[in-house]
Amino acid sequence: MTMVQAARLMEAAGVCVAVYDHEDRLRYANRAFRTAWFIEKDEQPLWPDLMRRNFHARRGTVIKVENFEAWLASTVSRRGKAGFRAFETDLHDGRWLWMTETMQADGWMLCVASDITSIRPDERALRQDRDDAIRASQTDELTGIPSRRFVMTKLNDLLADKGNDDGPHWGHVGCIAVLDIDNFKYINDRFGHSVGDAVLKDFAATLQRHVRKTDVLGRVGGEEFVLVLPNTAAGEAEEIVGRMLEAVRISRPVPGQVSFRYTFSAGIACAEGGEKADDLYRRADLALYAAKMRGRDQISLDPTMQLG
Repeated sequence: MTMVQAARLMEAAGVCVAVYDHEDRLRYANRAFRTAWFIEKDEQPLWPDLMRRNFHARRGTVIKVENFEAWLASTVSRRGKAGFRAFETDLHDGRWLWMTETMQADGWMLCVASDITSIRPDERALRQDRDDAIRASQTDELTGIPSRRFVMTKLNDLLADKGNDDGPHWGHVGCIAVLDIDNFKYINDRFGHSVGDAVLKDFAATLQRHVRKTDVLGRVGGEEFVLVLPNTAAGEAEEIVGRMLEAVRISRPVPGQVSFRYTFSAGIACAEGGEKADDLYRRADLALYAAKMRGRDQISLDPTMQLG
């Protein structure tokens, strides 16, 4: 079979097929996929832009939320974080689809969706309730980003899959950063918990704009967050977190109080062969402590690791 024949078969297939790149931009979609999500033949939208315009036009995927942008930010923070994911979704035209997402380590994603509308509606509703409950358990309620359970599960999975080419993995090296908002107790005591909550939400949203598709940012408790960086050397991890430091320094999370600002500190550690997640986390946490002791608003690298 030639590539031309394969392309023709894909175009004529009844299942929906699409490919997204590492920036979550659509690079290929067959006719069935374009029809289901209202995409022009030569169009290459970003996934968030596609979902946004279809939501407002009440077409494509059914999304039953009051705050679409909050839903979108939360979904993007978890999208593409597993080597393989399968789930059910419904469309405004009445169809019910079984969708799979297969991720490569470089951030490219293959999406395939099949029509399962014939399955009994009452059984679909039960499974949808189950999926909603799982999603809620994986999401931090205040910030909308992944919860401790989700991010630590991904950290364990990535360490366990070291050297496995079936999906996102550590490859030769990967890092984690433990991030902590500076003087957060003082912020709560001085300005109140409503301002503290605004800072937490702003922090998550600001950092998420700098998170790559293969990375995972999650809130692990209080003002502490963890960033998982697969296939990333220490120097690159430091650059990424450095950009986050800069972004947070100029952020103004409290409307009407332009003088209010905040910072954070970070500790970075890279994975070693056969290392457990708890040990890696401990080394990053010790590096965070060193950053705090040096005056906060900075990054500290685990001194035991090699820069690369």
